[in-house]
Amino acid sequence: MTHPSPAAPGMLGRRVVFVDGARTPFGRARPDGLFAHSRADDLAVVVIRELLRRNPDLPPHLVGEVALAATSQVGDQGLTLGRTVALLAGLPQQVPGYAIDRMCAGAMTATTQVAAQIAVGSIDVAIAGGVEHMGHHPLGAGADPNPRFVAEKLVDADALVMGATAENLHDRYPALTRERADAYGVASQRRYEAARLAGRIDADIVPVAVRDPERGWGLATADEPPRPGTSLADIADLPTPFRPGGRVTAATSSPLTDGATACLLAAEDVALQLGLAPRMRMLSFAYAGVDPAVMGVGPVPATHRALHQAGLTIEDIDAIEVNEAFAVQVLALLDELGIPDDAPSVNPDGGAIAVGHPLAASGVRLMVQLARRFEADPSLRYGLTTMCVGLGQGGTVVWENPHHPDYGQSGPTTTETETDR
Repeated sequence: MTHPSPAAPGMLGRRVVFVDGARTPFGRARPDGLFAHSRADDLAVVVIRELLRRNPDLPPHLVGEVALAATSQVGDQGLTLGRTVALLAGLPQQVPGYAIDRMCAGAMTATTQVAAQIAVGSIDVAIAGGVEHMGHHPLGAGADPNPRFVAEKLVDADALVMGATAENLHDRYPALTRERADAYGVASQRRYEAARLAGRIDADIVPVAVRDPERGWGLATADEPPRPGTSLADIADLPTPFRPGGRVTAATSSPLTDGATACLLAAEDVALQLGLAPRMRMLSFAYAGVDPAVMGVGPVPATHRALHQAGLTIEDIDAIEVNEAFAVQVLALLDELGIPDDAPSVNPDGGAIAVGHPLAASGVRLMVQLARRFEADPSLRYGLTTMCVGLGQGGTVVWENPHHPDYGQSGPTTTETETDR
């Protein structure tokens, strides 16, 4: 299939900007984890209240939608999260909200959905994000996959086990070795720790009051999953839980995580009228499906589509934030795009292997980190956030830096048709 080239970068109607974003610290999803005794919806309330506090020039009644994602929409992260959390956060009753699920790309999808509403003029301002309390709701708990998936061979049985799909990537692409994956996992930990020491992590974290039945009340202010100082020697003999003699280990996988994220989006003209400074402009977004047995390649076609829609090529992209569900999944994307494993443009502050991956919340964490990079370096004009999605999907959003001297002007465009991959 071929597509006509757009006349200029950007596929949206009204210009949509990312105004602000915040997240809780990320905790390990276990009985003694940071948020073991916290409710998922309360974590989401914390970040939405923080967005309102940081942006006092925004009249709360102008929020036209609250979209919140969760992969397991039960218990304390069920009951139409967008609406219930909006009420709990103190937004006016006339502000509507809804819940959404696209597994790992939940917050990303919530963000692009409300962006589309803004682009067509349905609303002017929106809040989007996600929450996942994997300690309360492990991935797949209570789910009942239709037996036809396997009985009729609609998908490989591995498709229902994310770690198995990562092992399949190693099988399918021999160049994606365990040695490369191990090196990438260690680098993620090292980059995150360097960013934390430089103050680039804490600036986006909202402290959360936590209670422990034995220790009483405390304040969660830092991420729990990172393992600073991890070396290749430390991880050389780790077991491969998804396959005997496999290549995927805990050191090259994102840990099970609890946490919440949220962001504030607006039409650019409305943001400027309200005195809200845009941190990024959304140019395009795309989602794509792939073979569920190798779901980690999902970002590849999604990225090609999003770039084409924006009238850009990968050579135009100065900054990439990719979710590190598994190291091998990141490496598959980098190989396809012709980017070295250690490229400074990719996740320079570490990623999910270090900080954790609270499933439906992670998409906005990527956006927050990209916005921070744009602010720090005005020479970065275009960036993208991308991630794989369970059951064989990928999602990518392309962004422009409003601090760049050529912001908003027509940029490079694709001059020939492109075939979907």
